[in-house]
Amino acid sequence: MSVHVRLGTKELALAAVFTALYVVLGTLKISPIIGLPSQGITAAAIIAPVIGIIFGPYIGVLSTFLGGIVGISLGYFSQLSLAAGVTTALCSGLTSLGRRTASIMIYFCLLLIFAFYPVIGPAWLYPPYLWFQIIGFVILISPLQSVAVKMTNTDNGSMLFYALFITSLTSTLAGQIAGSTIYELMISQDISGALGTWLTTIFLYPTERVIIAIVSAVTGSTLFKVLKSANLLPFSSCLHH
Repeated sequence: MSVHVRLGTKELALAAVFTALYVVLGTLKISPIIGLPSQGITAAAIIAPVIGIIFGPYIGVLSTFLGGIVGISLGYFSQLSLAAGVTTALCSGLTSLGRRTASIMIYFCLLLIFAFYPVIGPAWLYPPYLWFQIIGFVILISPLQSVAVKMTNTDNGSMLFYALFITSLTSTLAGQIAGSTIYELMISQDISGALGTWLTTIFLYPTERVIIAIVSAVTGSTLFKVLKSANLLPFSSCLHH
């Protein structure tokens, strides 16, 4: 399948709006990052998968990257959030355009790097931590995700919610893995700190990601309907497979 990447004034204007929205939402902290008390997960995590689904991987990555850089320069965004947002938008964009194999490979490689990170990776210290990330991978390779991709441009509200929820869930989990890998880099060989984080967040991060996916699906459903009714939905010909 070819990917439409030529941008007109409409696409660029919408991308700029969503970049600004991403920056604004980055100021709203919704959850602390266990192990790094000075940093937090922001509301930008909610819009990241939606940006990828609407604009595709290229503009999705550009918007989240630029928004993340602005947030870091202003002091309210973290390197973890930057990595998570860019990865989320990349995976949701690739998946929504039918390039699920690329998403699967990104997710799988990130999971391996994170899980088997030397000394402090959860595969060494506390393997049960990986349970929900593995479930996310299973969903990504399963018919649940392929059906969701086909439903992305539907006019049925419940089907659209399902499509956005599944894609948002798998992509936000990929983002969580990317952010967690940056966390491993930041704490280096702190075994006690890493083990404490894995033990503390084993059920916290799944709950957090499900909530993010639900809110993303609700927000995305509304945006899709508004943009579609106004004939402002970018790449609409690419979203329906």
